[in-house]
This record gives sequence, C-alpha cells and structure tokens, in this order.
Amino acid sequence: MRRKQWVVSKGDKNLAISAAQEFGAEPLSAMILSSRGFDSLESVGEFLSDSQPLSLDPFSIKDMDKAAARINRALDSFEMICVFGDYDADGVTATALLYSFLESRGANVIRYIPDRVSEGYGLNCAAIDELHSRGVKLIVTVDNGVSAIEETAYARSLGIDVVITDHHKTGDRLPDCEAVVDPHRPDCTSTFKEMSGVGVAFKLACAIEGEGEEELLDEYAELIAVGTIGDVVSLTGENRIMVKRGIKNIAERPGIGILSLIECSGIKDKKISSMSVAFTVCPRINAAGRMDSAEKALDLLLSEDEESAQLLAQEINRMNILRQQTETEIYNQALEIMESRPDISDNKIIVVDGEGWHQGVIGIVAARLTEKFGRPSIVISKCGDEAKGSARSIEGFSVFEAIESVSSLLTHFGGHTLAAGLGIKPEDIPAFRKAINDYAADKELPLAKQYIDCRLQLSSVNLDLLPAIEALEPFGSGNQPPCFGLFGVQIDEVSGISEGKHIRMLVSKNGSRLNTVWFNLPEKRFPFEKGDVVDLAVNLEGNYYAGEMRVSVIIRGIRPSMTDEDKVIKSISAYNSFRFGSGVSPETALSLLPERETQVDVFRSVKAKPLKDGYSEQLCLRLGDDGANLGKYMICTDIMTEMGILASDENGMIYVPDSVNKVNLEDSEIMKKLRNCVN
Repeated sequence: MRRKQWVVSKGDKNLAISAAQEFGAEPLSAMILSSRGFDSLESVGEFLSDSQPLSLDPFSIKDMDKAAARINRALDSFEMICVFGDYDADGVTATALLYSFLESRGANVIRYIPDRVSEGYGLNCAAIDELHSRGVKLIVTVDNGVSAIEETAYARSLGIDVVITDHHKTGDRLPDCEAVVDPHRPDCTSTFKEMSGVGVAFKLACAIEGEGEEELLDEYAELIAVGTIGDVVSLTGENRIMVKRGIKNIAERPGIGILSLIECSGIKDKKISSMSVAFTVCPRINAAGRMDSAEKALDLLLSEDEESAQLLAQEINRMNILRQQTETEIYNQALEIMESRPDISDNKIIVVDGEGWHQGVIGIVAARLTEKFGRPSIVISKCGDEAKGSARSIEGFSVFEAIESVSSLLTHFGGHTLAAGLGIKPEDIPAFRKAINDYAADKELPLAKQYIDCRLQLSSVNLDLLPAIEALEPFGSGNQPPCFGLFGVQIDEVSGISEGKHIRMLVSKNGSRLNTVWFNLPEKRFPFEKGDVVDLAVNLEGNYYAGEMRVSVIIRGIRPSMTDEDKVIKSISAYNSFRFGSGVSPETALSLLPERETQVDVFRSVKAKPLKDGYSEQLCLRLGDDGANLGKYMICTDIMTEMGILASDENGMIYVPDSVNKVNLEDSEIMKKLRNCVN
C-alpha cells in the first residue's frame, strides 16, 4: 500500500454562506469549491450554474478559418474527404463526430483509423498511399497530426491537401499544410487550452456550420462527453459544460452504440455519471483499438441498427475482458522480473522489458507499476529486432523530459509530462535503463498527494450530503469527486468481502459508528487491524440497496492517527533519496542508520506480527514512534531482507523465516553504502 502525502484544505465558511443566500446553493458545495481555489461568489455561481452557454468562439483558435474554408470548398466541389483519426476513445469519438457531421452535410467522405500495432499512431505514408489510390483529395486529421511533418509533405507531393486538428503539444516546427488547428500552438490566442481531440473536432464542425452551436452541441454531446472523459483532460471551462450536457443526453436518450455498450457493461439500471462512463464505456472503446481494430468501435458509434450494434458491443466487451486478462498477465510477469532483478526494482525510474508483450496494454501496465511503487515506470515490449515502450510518471516529475535527455538511444519518442511512448533497439535497453536513471539520480521524486477537501465528523455522514456532492458533477480530471477526512476513528471490525478481494471496515468515534468499504484491496494485504486508530480519506456516494437510498463510504486513503505527517514525509523522502538516488548528506544518512537497539526492536516486532503489504509505518504504531524514524525502520527491514533475516512473500508480507542463519548486518551492501554516506 503506497503512502501518499496528505494535504488538508480549508474552505471559506463565509463564502459558503453567501453562496447559499445568493444562489440557493448547498453550503457544502460552495465550501468544497472554496477549498479548491474558487475565491469569489461569481466563480462559485458560474461553476454551479446549470445553464452556462458555450462561450469560446471557434474562430479564436488559430487557423480555424483556414480549415473551415478548405473543407467548405471540398463540400462545394464534392471532393473526397478522409477523416483520419486515432485508436483511443478520444480519437474514435472525434472521428465519429466529424465523419457523421460531414456526411450529414452531403460530403463525399470516408474515415480511416490506423492499426495500433502495424501502423502506430498518426499519419503514415502507407496509409496516405492507400487514401491516394481511393481518390482522396483532402485529409482532415482529428486527435493527431501536429507532429506529422514528413507525412504531410508526402501527402502534398501526391496532390492531397491536409487539414490538421489536434490538441497535443506542438514541437518546434508545424506541418506545412492547409491549416493546423491546435490550441497549443504558441501563436494561438484562444483562451481555453484544455480541449480534447473530440472537442477540437466539434469546434471545427461549428466553424464549418457557421451558426447553431447549441444545436450542434445537443446533437453530438454524448460523443464529446465520452471522448473528453476518455482522454482525461480537465473537466473545467467548456469541457465541463459539454460533458455535463453529454452525460444528461446519455442518461435520457443515448445513441444506439453507446446504449449497447452500457447494456454490455451492466450499468443500464444504474445512475449514469461521468465516473460510470469513465470506468465502463471508455475502457471498452479503448479495448477495441488495443486488442483488435478501433474501426469496430467506430462502426458501433456510427451504427443505426440495434441488432448489429448489440453484436458489435458484445464483441468489444469480449475484447475488454481479453485486455484485462492480458494486462494482468504482463503486470504479474513484470513484478516477477522486478523481484528477481534488484538492478531494476531499486532504480528511481523502473524500466522493465519482456519478449512479445502486447503493445496495446503496456501503457496500462506502466500505470499500475507507477501506482504501486510511486515511481515513474517504463514498460518495453520486445519483438524481434524492434522494441516499443510506454511510460507513466508521477505528479511533479516529467517522464517526457527524462526520455528526451537520452533520446540518442531511441529510434523515436513522443508524449508529455506524465505519459510518453518510445521506440528502441532491444540491445540498447540496458544502456537506456542506466542512462535514464543517471539523469534521474539527482532529481527528487515527490510523493503522490492525497487531497482532503474538508473534514467530517462520523455523525455528519448522512443522505443530506449527497445533493451538495451531486451539484459538483461531472467528476474527472481537474474536478475529482470530493474527498472527506474522517480523523481519529477507531477500527472496530475488519472483514474481507467478495472472496477477500475488498475490505469492509466498521469504524467508530464518540459513540458514532460507520460502515466503510475499500475496493480492490485484498484482505490479506490490509495492514491495519481491530483497535487501531486511523485517519481515513473517503468519497461518499449514493447507493440504492433493497429499494432504499444509502450513503456508501468509499475509502481512498488511510494513515495512522498518531504519526506526525511532516515527520513521516521528511523521513520517507530521506529514505527514497538514499535508496533510489545518487546519495545523501552525512546528516541524512545518520538519521537513517539503524542502531543495534532499533534492529532488535524491528526484528522482534516483525517476528511477533508480520508486516502486511510491507507497510513499515505499522512499526511506528507498534514502537510508539511519531514517524520521525520511519525511514530508519524501512532501511532496517531492507537490510534484514537482504541478509535473509526477513523475507517477503508474493503479497508483499514481510516476515521472519522459519530458519534464520546468524549473520552480521554490517556485511549488508545497504549498510555499507549507508555508512559510506555517514563517513
């Protein structure tokens, strides 16, 4: 269980009261917004309004006028247009939107989405050749193209014009083509930069139409919502307005394709929200592009026949099941490699590779490794004399800059701060692993943050809170569901549910008791026990059960109540700097050096009761420490594990083996390195 740094916000009670009086808003809604930086009545009222109109002029985006003019000429002369998309949820919905719009306006239009494995991302010359042979005169990209310098030049050499619409960061050069519509262009003065690919495609449709933006939004809102949620862009500004409208449409009158996916995913009779779309609809659309062909997801979204839509949805659902199985297999293989390879597991940036790993899921595997270990992760799939990798990072560390620093070892790379992709020759992987970790050696890896919007008493958790929470929807990137802090609660009961896959916990404080649940944390890995006093970070959700609405309390984080957060974070940072960095100061090394008494205390504690999930902060509870010595305890368990005095199983449990040989801990390589830092 990865430790996060808790950040407890403070709301403005006076602002909350004023908002309640001015707008009839729920005071708790305004309190949460104030804790998130909304510091005026105007900003709070605007966020909570149900009737905010779209305000961004499509033509405020650079080159939008050129793009609309070129496409209108193609419409007038009946030139063949190809909408060229991408294989993820954003790219598929963007393709469906623009293709459907152009077709409804009488265009001679086809669509094309490249194959993830055989073609890769974006425009490619082989695809351009095929489109040329089919008579295409204009290619309009959606969700890609801003880096396609050579490809657009090749298209021009064949007499094909290109209009690019994209939302990714631009490089030093832009493609030389009819128009490059991207809010991230340095010379674009548009006031809203956080658009998804489908959002940019929608603005293009509005520009071509010339008027009736609200009517177009109502027509395409569900596609915009799915693509925007799927691309995890910030649900603020116009994104919030469009997604809110889209979720409403999906709940009330979904299209045939989306409805079929909802039925397959088992949420037809449940409340439709941005979160349910994010965890059911979007992964299934993505699965088509990851495991087979994104064209099937596109066919589904464009389908007008219920029977064919249901068959496609069922096929895509099977792909999603296969994706989950494949992802789990590769993830477990990666963990096994790390367990047997300290040269990989002990690095600041995890770089793990395997033969023939499915390229469609390595990005998800990298994300899971990053979540588990709290470090940037790069997962590389080798196939013959080529290898492709996918990287994920943590907030505050740019994996793109790290990869860029060693790009001479790569065949290609691209991405952004938290995610990137790369190509590399298999024989260069060891050199790449070393080089990228040399780059990161003196870089600090910040801990992930656990944000708390406001504190709650157990006695305050009831149905009355739900309207205030619902007023803040839709939730997603940039607008997460409110997280509440329940501080100083005692664990009265702990039990596993669903065959031990999840945790149910009864907690109490001052005579009030509350049932909580922690999903996807196996009972055998839960490190706390009955009687412990803890702080909980929780989400609250409405849940119908046996015909009655109840409040579900979902745990998102936990920490011991008695430890000092500042001391814990300082201690963990010192440990990380020593274990995964280039070295620490003598003073820091001395603070981590476990003296004989500490070694004995740690050994006796683990022998009496193993550490579940390797959760060393439990030692603070047992040894009466406020967190100042947590790093020392973590070093101590590492040294003892290295020397065979302690061991760990497949679930991360640290225990004393049945047979322990007598050893000198001073012979430990970790201990030697630590003493060298002290001296």
